[in-house]
Amino acid sequence: MNSSKKGNFLKAIVDDSGTDDTERGSQAKQVFVDDSEMGRWLRTCRKLDQAGYGASVTGAYERYSPPLARRVGTDCAIALADVVSSVAIKAGRRAAECLPAAAIKAAERLEGKEARFRSWMGLIERFAGLAPESVEAVLLKMDILLSRLNVSRLEAWLLAGVRATGIDHERRLSFFTFEDVEASRWLDHESGSVVYSDLDRELKAYLTALWGIHIPLREPPAHAPEQARRRASFSQGLIRIPPSFPGYRGEQAADLYRAALAHVGAHMMFSGDRFPIGKLKPVQVALVSLIEDARVELLAIREFPGLRRLWLPFHVAQATGSKTAPSLMARLSRALLDSDFDDEDGWIRRAHTMFYDRCGEWECPAISREIGGLIGNDLGQMRVQFNARTYVVEPPYRDDNLGLWDFGDEETPEVLEAEQLFDSIRIEEQDDDDTPPDQEREEHEKIEDEGANQVNMEFLKQDGIPVARYPEYDYVTASSRPDWTTIVEFASPAGYAHIIDDILERHAYVVNRIKVLIDSARVSRPQRINRQQEGEYLDLNACIEAVISRRMGENPDPHVYSHAERRHRDLSVHVLLDVSESTKDKVVGSDNTVLELERQATALLAHALFSIGDPFAIAAFSSNRREEVRYYRIKDFGAPYNARSKSCLAGLSSGFSTRIGAAMRHAAADLKRQQTHRKLLLVITDGEPSDIDVSDRRYLVEDARHVIHDLAHDGIDVFCVGLDSGGDSYLTRIFGRRNVVQIDRLESLPERLPMLYFRLTA
Repeated sequence: MNSSKKGNFLKAIVDDSGTDDTERGSQAKQVFVDDSEMGRWLRTCRKLDQAGYGASVTGAYERYSPPLARRVGTDCAIALADVVSSVAIKAGRRAAECLPAAAIKAAERLEGKEARFRSWMGLIERFAGLAPESVEAVLLKMDILLSRLNVSRLEAWLLAGVRATGIDHERRLSFFTFEDVEASRWLDHESGSVVYSDLDRELKAYLTALWGIHIPLREPPAHAPEQARRRASFSQGLIRIPPSFPGYRGEQAADLYRAALAHVGAHMMFSGDRFPIGKLKPVQVALVSLIEDARVELLAIREFPGLRRLWLPFHVAQATGSKTAPSLMARLSRALLDSDFDDEDGWIRRAHTMFYDRCGEWECPAISREIGGLIGNDLGQMRVQFNARTYVVEPPYRDDNLGLWDFGDEETPEVLEAEQLFDSIRIEEQDDDDTPPDQEREEHEKIEDEGANQVNMEFLKQDGIPVARYPEYDYVTASSRPDWTTIVEFASPAGYAHIIDDILERHAYVVNRIKVLIDSARVSRPQRINRQQEGEYLDLNACIEAVISRRMGENPDPHVYSHAERRHRDLSVHVLLDVSESTKDKVVGSDNTVLELERQATALLAHALFSIGDPFAIAAFSSNRREEVRYYRIKDFGAPYNARSKSCLAGLSSGFSTRIGAAMRHAAADLKRQQTHRKLLLVITDGEPSDIDVSDRRYLVEDARHVIHDLAHDGIDVFCVGLDSGGDSYLTRIFGRRNVVQIDRLESLPERLPMLYFRLTA
């Protein structure tokens, strides 16, 4: 609003003349009844006008701030002007112009609670600093967002978008305009809706337990139309499950997922070959599918009667529904499954009678084609309209039925891209009871190790294979985002094994010291040694025998004590190396790079562990965004430590970033399967976690710290060997001061390592 128009508006408030501005002025005077409040509001309007944000921004504030004051109070309405100003500076005039209207919607959704509204304003101001290009898009959808989220959950959703897209402005805008399907998925997650990813493992186990079926379960692809994302679907080698079922929450949503999988499993068990589509009309296709759904469900109920209790609650059609095709079909679906449902409609009764008269033929899928075709003709004669484009199968647990039909076209394999890799690669849990110790398996090393995985080696080197997804913790929301990071395993580049042998030869004295120190630390369960002449505890059995001896007049045995002693070794060690770009740097006061010092320290430690016989594994990691946390297996548990392992260790090179939390989660997954009393994850790194898609320096530090706490609950000890490069403060923040040892030269390793093992035996 220019100065003259602004002057007219302010004059209108005072003079009450008959213009549009006068109406706004009258509204303002009704809200700001006190002269002091009116004066504050007028000064706020002048301040906005003089700031030069444009007439549209000032006009929007003048238009919406009085009704806002009615809902959340005068103070909040006036405070909004500062937020408008901040948004205009950070995100531009258009975003600032949208803010007052969005504030009205927010006040309504937040039930006029002043504290909640102030939290909302603070959130919008912070978001404008994080993602200025996306503020307008978010404000335009604020009513929808707050209909599903409270302020704290809205903050979590906004941060998910910022974290997911990093510094890529175009990707970020795509997320907040909902062009990226991840936005809807995370909205479902943050709104408390049960989403497929929350139940992934449970549902796979459920399908296997119920039907003995092992088949990949996946969400629909990102480019799938909305209708395809609302119902389950299946083909010969894949089941598609909706990311969520809007409107269903808690245990009801979980039951709906189970019902959908049980239904698809029934099709796979009882449907047989696909029906040829032939010349069937769309309504006949839908009805054949409906009859087939009922047929396979009733056959499934014969085997598992409890399935009726799972499916029936989702049949909610009423007998008095309108006579539209979708309504009649939903009523028929219920009538065929629910024996207590009585529908007076003649078409439904005929279909019900026709179906149950042939109950002896339910084992034959052909009756579905026959009955469906007949009742489809009857429905056509009733002139009931059927729109195949808008039709959605009811009830919601039933699939879209596309898997039942052969459309006659030459089938092409569905492009699963990276998803196929997740199905083909799984971390196999193996029983280690029969696995010989590492050193006993050295005889089997030979050349067969080098050729065992030759087929996939080239692919592993170039592209890697995604093998697992892990959550990541966000300290701002104090919650973990599921399946946020992806571990991609690469083949370790081969180097020269003699490099490791040369290291051992040059540092023979250090090797021997380390071996002696580790061997002297008996990390195991304490065993109680009874019948000792001295000890910490009384041996009750010996004491009883001594009392009996005294009463019998005999000299009692003085060995009535016991003490705890660690006599054996019972420890698994996983060494995890940071090979990020920063490991190219020189160690302070040395000619060696950080990576060279890591390699030397690992070579000495591995040789000592191998000589003693402790089971151990070695891996390295770096990262290239959250979608590619690169993981290199150098030696696995149970595998021999041989020339091939040394070659992989010697061939490591520096590159990319340091997403340490995801790498520790993946290494811990291997460590958890070890059947030893103590499990140690030993991280060798040079300092601060970072990645190119993370701008908040604290974010990855707090995630790594959260991993340490989680692993402690799982009984895994985590220690860090820090290589002196200025990262001490970050390492102590992550691992704790007691769990970090710093070295700047290899000779200091024997001096610092005993501290680590002493803490394990304490």
